[in-house]
Amino acid sequence: MAIISPSMLSCDFANIQRDVEMINNSGADWFHIDVMDGVFVPNISFGFPVLAAMKKHAKKPMDVHLMIAHADHFVSEFKKAGADMLTVHYEACTHLHRTIQLINSEGMKAGVALNPHTSVDALDEILSDLDLVLIMSVNPGFGGQKFITSSLDKVSKLKEKIKSKKLSALIEVDGGVNLETGAQLIKAGADALVAGSFVFGSSNPAETITALKKL
Repeated sequence: MAIISPSMLSCDFANIQRDVEMINNSGADWFHIDVMDGVFVPNISFGFPVLAAMKKHAKKPMDVHLMIAHADHFVSEFKKAGADMLTVHYEACTHLHRTIQLINSEGMKAGVALNPHTSVDALDEILSDLDLVLIMSVNPGFGGQKFITSSLDKVSKLKEKIKSKKLSALIEVDGGVNLETGAQLIKAGADALVAGSFVFGSSNPAETITALKKL
């Protein structure tokens, strides 16, 4: 059964507490929180005060995805704000091993995200140090984009690498996830699904989460 991590980027910002409570009471496993800086991606989203406000009400782990430059500068701040898992982008980190060690030293699980154009082979030297790999199945920066089908092959290839090396890293996928693509991703080997507009844009988000959980 896949881990379901609804993306708070698609929630109603005027009613964040209500939507946090909905996820608390739903079948979801994590909160997925996208942090954007307007530099690494062409958009800006949540900062530390919003993250800390969510943490006061969240009863499930906070899965924080940094789409930012210079992530090293802020690792301890994200821990203080409530992150349980911190994922950085391969493309944004010059010294990736050091960043991963820094995340672990703060007591968080460490993940690395890959943009659609980045091969999973790029992780060969660091895969054994990771708790999570986030495959972006859309180009990062905006919600509601169309699923990139080649992501399925990336998931399959990464799953083989993890199995062959007897590692424990989870494969998470973010972008264009719905019941159809979600089923395909789980079949390909995904362990966790991030869904934003599909959940929060539905007439009953809790039921939509349950439907994803049943895939």
